[in-house]
Amino acid sequence: MRLLYSSMKRFLVLFFAICLSGTLAHAGEPAYLTLDQALQIALSENASVRIADLEIERTGYARKGSYATLFPQIDGSGSYQRTIKKQVMYMDFDMPGMGGGSSEGSSASRDGFEVGRWNTWSAGVSANMPLVNAQLWKSLKISDQDVELAVEKARGSRLETVTQVKKAFFSVLLAKEALNVYQSVFENAKENLELTQKKYNAQRASELDLTRAKTTLANAVPNMYDAANAVELGLWQLKAVMGVDLHSEIDVAGSLRDYADQMTGAEITDADLSGNSSLRQLSIQAEQLANTVKMQQYAYIPSLAVAFSYSINAMANDYNFSQYKWSPYSFVGLSLSIPIFSGGKRLNAVRQAKVQAAELDIQRTNAERQLQIAIRQYLGTMDTATKSYASAASAVESAQKAYSIARQSYDVGRSTLTDLNDAQLALTQSRLGECQAIFNYLSAKSDLEGTLGADFIENSNTNE
Repeated sequence: MRLLYSSMKRFLVLFFAICLSGTLAHAGEPAYLTLDQALQIALSENASVRIADLEIERTGYARKGSYATLFPQIDGSGSYQRTIKKQVMYMDFDMPGMGGGSSEGSSASRDGFEVGRWNTWSAGVSANMPLVNAQLWKSLKISDQDVELAVEKARGSRLETVTQVKKAFFSVLLAKEALNVYQSVFENAKENLELTQKKYNAQRASELDLTRAKTTLANAVPNMYDAANAVELGLWQLKAVMGVDLHSEIDVAGSLRDYADQMTGAEITDADLSGNSSLRQLSIQAEQLANTVKMQQYAYIPSLAVAFSYSINAMANDYNFSQYKWSPYSFVGLSLSIPIFSGGKRLNAVRQAKVQAAELDIQRTNAERQLQIAIRQYLGTMDTATKSYASAASAVESAQKAYSIARQSYDVGRSTLTDLNDAQLALTQSRLGECQAIFNYLSAKSDLEGTLGADFIENSNTNE
């Protein structure tokens, strides 16, 4: 049922994406996707997510195969043998009608006689079923946990995909903000060059000022091209993470400043790692190893099975099947297996499973420590980004005002072109710093939510 729902959902999401792309393609525009739309498509089309879903399906089949061992195993058989050379039987006593009385014995005793027939046919059916097998029962429990582990791994793949899509989406927004800043710098440099050219023609500016204005404009061009290339590469990365065609025409909607209201600081004080997928997987693996230890210990317990067999046989020298005489043979019985001595194999298997359980316990403790460190790092980054954003926002306002004053002053000849360029540089740095602070916060928040196991699907259902 889960796989059917997943397939239907994937079809609907893909159908929506194709329709949206096709509609906008006719209009000559890319399909603008919101963050939620990008996440929905990625959770349906991302390669890691699809592989994880198939892994759930595979382990489900494996579990059904394991449970099949509880049912009778029925097999049919059939054989045909053609005798090339019959066996010869010898007897050390005389039989009536075969001669005798001589000191040399009968011909059967002396030369022997052939036994059997040229053709041997047989067919049958056999069945066996375990009645008492503690080791088998425990292995079925481990098979159930294999499915549980596959489901958790699929959830981990979705969490990782959500984090990657968010960061790729925000990276594109950052690149577009940088492109806007550098385009603004280019436009300002172009206007300043035109103004300086007019002042130079009116002998109000020196040739040095004109050369500096041209240099400033030339320096603004590479930055603008680099920013445009960063946008293009960011979109390719986003499409790759989403699992869509790299040549599809899509773009991101909105801007980084739309997410500025989320910057409320690092409000999490006690991180709850109960939703972390890695720790959940380790917990399931620990349960599996505990059951593995018990399963190896159960190898000392006797097992009981029931068996049944029925067969028919016929021997003849010709191929006249209607005249064959078929001889049936059948039996039913119980088989009791009592482990006595295996050269220490079972004991060492138990010890090996216990060592693996101890190793996993150490890994879990170390993983939890590393996750706690990562969470503190994310929280620290978010707190720093929040403070940096407040400072950068104030700096942008001041720098914008300073640039306007410097521009007016330069227009009337009260300041130099160097002063105007310095004001432009300060404005550029403050605007980029503001966008970078928002991006750093959103990126750290995405990593934090992925580490804590904030499921996008569960959150979406809750919001609905």
